[in-house]
Amino acid sequence: MRLATLTSGAPDGRLVLVSRDGLRCRDAGDIAPTLQTALENWPGVEGALRDLAARLEAGEGDPLDPGKLAAPMPRAWQWLDGSAYPAHGALMDQALGIVKPAIDFPLMYQGASDRFYGPHDDVKFPSEDLGIDFEGEFGVIVDAVPMGISARDALDRIRLVVQINDWSLRTLAGPEMKTGFGWVWAKPPCSMAPFAVTPDELGAGWRDGRVCLDLLVDWNGQRFGAANGAPMQYGFHELVARAARTRDLVAGTIIGSGTVSNENFREIGSSCIAERRGIEIVDEGAPRTDFMRFGDTVRMEARAADGWAPFGAIAQKVVRA
Repeated sequence: MRLATLTSGAPDGRLVLVSRDGLRCRDAGDIAPTLQTALENWPGVEGALRDLAARLEAGEGDPLDPGKLAAPMPRAWQWLDGSAYPAHGALMDQALGIVKPAIDFPLMYQGASDRFYGPHDDVKFPSEDLGIDFEGEFGVIVDAVPMGISARDALDRIRLVVQINDWSLRTLAGPEMKTGFGWVWAKPPCSMAPFAVTPDELGAGWRDGRVCLDLLVDWNGQRFGAANGAPMQYGFHELVARAARTRDLVAGTIIGSGTVSNENFREIGSSCIAERRGIEIVDEGAPRTDFMRFGDTVRMEARAADGWAPFGAIAQKVVRA
């Protein structure tokens, strides 16, 4: 099933279910008024939500107004982002001359979770000089996860899958990383595609805790990348287990994959500008591609083999704050 949040004047919006064709919706307020409430009570509400979804596919429902779509989770208790694509990490290390110690666990940081931009919101930044960059990712949302859970058991705690644009300010990222304390300035709020889907909705597109779909990224109307989400070094269940090693995860915690990247990035393109610049540094000795300017647009849409876009699209413009 596909879940979405409509703006309502309240911070967490109003939960609705959305038809597969994206044209109709049904209010889920009698079951759970918000997605956060649904996740906190998932075992008790999942059956009723699925019944409502079945009636929606049978023809019930009202027209969906795309202009009222917020992020499925307009805000969350916790946002943890991994770096699970080795092709991206290896390229960036080579381009920047970074030598990292060998590790056998997924990298992860904790970012801003008090706001997620809706799929069509303009995104404000104070200056073009900050190295404005998009990062196409997939993510999962869990219900309550106990500390010390195994990766195998963590797979059953993944309730929803989402598509994310993890905005980055590259000029600020390097200096912040060198402090050893991590990112604050360099990582503003993320954006989220309009529909959160249960893993079963993806069919063959969900395998071994991975989203095996192409993520199509267009910058100013031109195709920039079409990487597939399958080649994660660590699946989402392993990222969840890593995050829960020393803490319980509250229901509604969102965990990201990191920038989707494939080894043949020269042929299929990239999901962020920094990777394109990294390729140019390695191949030509210096970057040629600039970062985003005010007025630039970015569009991201994951598609299945039959062309279906389960998460809908993120389509946004960068503007001056």
